Amino acid sequence: MKTHALLASFALALAGSAFAADEKHDHAHEHKPLHGGVVVEVKDMDYELVAKPTVIQLYLRDHGKPADVSKASAKLTLLTGTEKQEVELKPVGEKLEATGSFKVGPGTKAVAVVTIGGKPATARFSVK
Repeated sequence: MKTHALLASFALALAGSAFAADEKHDHAHEHKPLHGGVVVEVKDMDYELVAKPTVIQLYLRDHGKPADVSKASAKLTLLTGTEKQEVELKPVGEKLEATGSFKVGPGTKAVAVVTIGGKPATARFSVK
């Protein structure tokens, strides 16, 4: 009898976890890159990082639609091997952007702290 109760409890716990996981990712949009970058999702917002040696761009999408970045800002930390570079991104059209000379390539890690409406969010990327 105890075994049946234990199995029933275990099955119920798994079913609740599966339901919660499905509910979290039940979106009407996909998380594919639209600009050739790397996409991560943070708090129902998609962040797409396009990192090139002369330009860094960060696109934000809220439920699949471009987010208003006109009053947003971002600080990006690039980690390539043992080298660290800090980059300030500013609004340019529908994206946040910085131009200059950046050490980026496959394996570069990037951490973006994006502030929109006074609320910061952190997104972590691994450049391919």
